[in-house]
Amino acid sequence: MTTTPIIAGFHPDPSICRAGDAYYIANSSFEFAPGVPIHRSTDLVTWTLVANALQHPGQLNLHAAPASTGVYAPTLRHHGKKFWLVTTNVVEFHRGQLIVSADDPAGPWSEPVHVDGAVGIDPDLVWDEDGTCHLTWASAGPELTGIASAPIDPVTGKMLAPPRLLWNGTGLAYPEGPHLYRRDGWWYLMLAEGGTERGHAVTIARSRSLDEPFEAAPANPILTHRSTGHPVQNTGHADLVQLADGSWAMVYLGVRPRGRSPMFHVNGRETFIAGVEWVDGWPVVDEERFAPNPPDHSFVDRFDSSELDPRWVSPNLFPHTFTRWQAPGRLVLTAPAQGDPDPVLSARARDPEWTAEARLDTSRGTGRFLVRLDGSHWYGLTADAETVEATVVIGPASTTVARVPIPPGGSVGLRISVREPVPSGLMPPPEPDIVELAVLAADGTPQVLGAFDGRYLSTEVAGGFTGRTFGIEPVAGEVVVEQVSYRTHTATA
Repeated sequence: MTTTPIIAGFHPDPSICRAGDAYYIANSSFEFAPGVPIHRSTDLVTWTLVANALQHPGQLNLHAAPASTGVYAPTLRHHGKKFWLVTTNVVEFHRGQLIVSADDPAGPWSEPVHVDGAVGIDPDLVWDEDGTCHLTWASAGPELTGIASAPIDPVTGKMLAPPRLLWNGTGLAYPEGPHLYRRDGWWYLMLAEGGTERGHAVTIARSRSLDEPFEAAPANPILTHRSTGHPVQNTGHADLVQLADGSWAMVYLGVRPRGRSPMFHVNGRETFIAGVEWVDGWPVVDEERFAPNPPDHSFVDRFDSSELDPRWVSPNLFPHTFTRWQAPGRLVLTAPAQGDPDPVLSARARDPEWTAEARLDTSRGTGRFLVRLDGSHWYGLTADAETVEATVVIGPASTTVARVPIPPGGSVGLRISVREPVPSGLMPPPEPDIVELAVLAADGTPQVLGAFDGRYLSTEVAGGFTGRTFGIEPVAGEVVVEQVSYRTHTATA
């Protein structure tokens, strides 16, 4: 039973393409900038982050994006020696779908063009045998509701013909996430249905022509874990790729819920992989074909250069707008002006159990080291020149649970540790994990300020589409980040 994601922690809505002997996956990033992380692999099980595609405000405006808005499901394709990326920025919903291109997925990516009139989410690109590009999306227009498609010029974004409705699924809720494929004279349309929660499913249909009705697969849904005891749930929003040897694979999202019913997933929707066989003209999913090894996501970042690692993102703001590199081990974070979004230099939490530590110079300001699901659900340590406070924020409730003096020394070490609860009795523990906040003495000895139920930093409690991130928020003045580390506790990521 495959339970290991190939890209763990808040990497939903995967889209995959092949270029030569390399494979690339793009994922949704919602309100975080830069947007759309892109990973590369040559074996389909080991993936490396190469870039975030949308690198500056001209490509991505998220300044006023509420939590779980911003960039929805991208599609990444390789055609004509170029990489093409199409996605939706729901903050600019009215502008239509956003397209950028690049010679290399590591960038630079072009300035965006928008497909005027293609209002909706989850866009897809595909080219037919004549070289015509077709845009498909989940249309939200009142005069065109459902899975729509239109031929376009991807360079200008211009529609070449009026959009048409294709197939709206098997009747489950929320048909979305369309991907069109051309194979053996058929058009195949794959959808996500049932909503991205426990009812999520992958369905598919086919037609000889985009102008003719689509025939649903007799075995729909072709992938779902709904109403099962599988440890990976919410499976759906899939994309297909043909491998270099002619075989096929599927990437899809799933979550790993824990705790007592209804169970809680905390690290967001993650990317999984399965094999695909074509039987009687239909794809059959083989979830056991690939056997990913849980990767070690550990890192130590001493900020040795002015270029930030692509792991670092921030809600609403690009990190370069509030960070300033002084020297190795001296990354300055500046608090926002009144009325501006709160910047948080953030990285995705990747594992069920982990420890992150930050060393901050708070002599000229106040900084916070926190783990968060959104701005209304976070646990954190706030340090100024004299004290450290531990705070939990759960919706409208905010409580300072401890306050201690800063340990002696020139900077302060702060630690967030996440561990699974210890089972007791016949029932599973009610919480998915325990989040511990601590201050570190100069010799590394932790002073624990509190340990808290992790369910309140879960999607089931907070809602939304993202996952946990951890990072540093400049609260007042300037804060210097000297080092951040992240350690995977076990090899069962």
